[in-house]
Amino acid sequence: MLKKLPISILMLSVILLTGKTVSAQDTDPKIYDIISSISADSIEADIRKLVSFGTRNTFSDTVSDTRGIGAARRWIKSEFDNIASDCNCMDVFYQKDFVKKEDGSRIPKDAWVVNVVAIQKGTKYPNRYIIMSGDIDSRASNTMNFKIDAPGANDNASGMAGTMEAARVLSNYKFENSIVYVGLSGEEQGLFGGKGLAEYAKKNNWDIIGILNNDMIGNIEGVDGVISNRDFRIFSEPVPPTETERERTMRRFYGGEVDGISRQLARYIHKTTKTYMPEMNPMMIYRLDRFGRGGHHRPFNDLGFAGVRIMEAHENYNRQHQDIRTENGIEYGDVIEGVNFDYAKKLTSVNAINLASLAWSPPAPEKVEIGGIVEADTKLRWESVEGAVGYKIYWRDTTAPQWQHSRFVKNVSEFTLDGIVIDNFFFGVAAVGENAHESVVVFPSGTFR
Repeated sequence: MLKKLPISILMLSVILLTGKTVSAQDTDPKIYDIISSISADSIEADIRKLVSFGTRNTFSDTVSDTRGIGAARRWIKSEFDNIASDCNCMDVFYQKDFVKKEDGSRIPKDAWVVNVVAIQKGTKYPNRYIIMSGDIDSRASNTMNFKIDAPGANDNASGMAGTMEAARVLSNYKFENSIVYVGLSGEEQGLFGGKGLAEYAKKNNWDIIGILNNDMIGNIEGVDGVISNRDFRIFSEPVPPTETERERTMRRFYGGEVDGISRQLARYIHKTTKTYMPEMNPMMIYRLDRFGRGGHHRPFNDLGFAGVRIMEAHENYNRQHQDIRTENGIEYGDVIEGVNFDYAKKLTSVNAINLASLAWSPPAPEKVEIGGIVEADTKLRWESVEGAVGYKIYWRDTTAPQWQHSRFVKNVSEFTLDGIVIDNFFFGVAAVGENAHESVVVFPSGTFR
């Protein structure tokens, strides 16, 4: 029987037999540990607890300890407080804004929209934030009816439970960048919770890497009959709505129609998932959200921050925004029986490994510029990043959805890709840290000769 040799001996054997040193591995073992630590049982328990509040409509009871959104958000905060107490690494607080009846057509009365925020501060870049969000609130067929039962098991107790589980697991690690875990309210009435937190972040000068908005991560049975526990979607808009007229003009001549900051964040998630969870099928959807609809990443996009929506691929509309009932043999309602907890675990893992990878990465390079017009080579230059041990230059066909080629370069601030013609590809640059974790790729924003 063969014995397993320690990695160090295996590496030494390769050196002795081949005379060559072994290059650093491309994956981080800690990421696999994070995946294995995510618990379906824990996620199930949290979803069941959230469902037990009967309704979490933003305008439901705030006084009861057992029913309504008030009880739900106090319980969520208590869970974050427990995590913070165990790790001594988090700040937990409420962030709230007052909304009036005249502020929207889905607001039945004046009320506070209250978010629950937990911040795991970074050791090196405490003001750089990567955010994971879930929605606290739920609704029935009529969103104005805040008294009827609206269990919201999948929409969106699943996303909220996933966010809490990610916090439990990642609190066991230290990161250079800060991670924010947040339960947002007021989603069903017009994305008020996300709007409030995005404005809070802007006011407090947060440097946001991006937000991963999780809205429905527990259903595997589509209304179209498709059943899959591996497919999931990543929605991202192509370019920020805040781009300037100059930036729009530059795109006409230099490209970048699908290379905005949110799209690069989506590509990052796709790549990380395929590297560490190859059994999963991340589907990049080139759209802000589902057709004509919205999610809590949008208010961040509106202010110029990168943000994506992560969610199931196959929706069951009979289980969304429905009163609990049976009609013509069809069961309606977002009840616990419609949630697949193992699938919710997988999508929670997708979030956790991307939060960790980004939180361990150096800042993205700034002022990336490109040159090589009417030349045989492509030149790139950028500002050096503190903490980066090198950079990775990416390029792809202009019609390719993902980066196809890459080249690692050491700690330099410019590089020439010999024989690569600028006209035929799109390019980008990422910073690489000591642990091999990379920043999000940055598309060139200027040119030089």
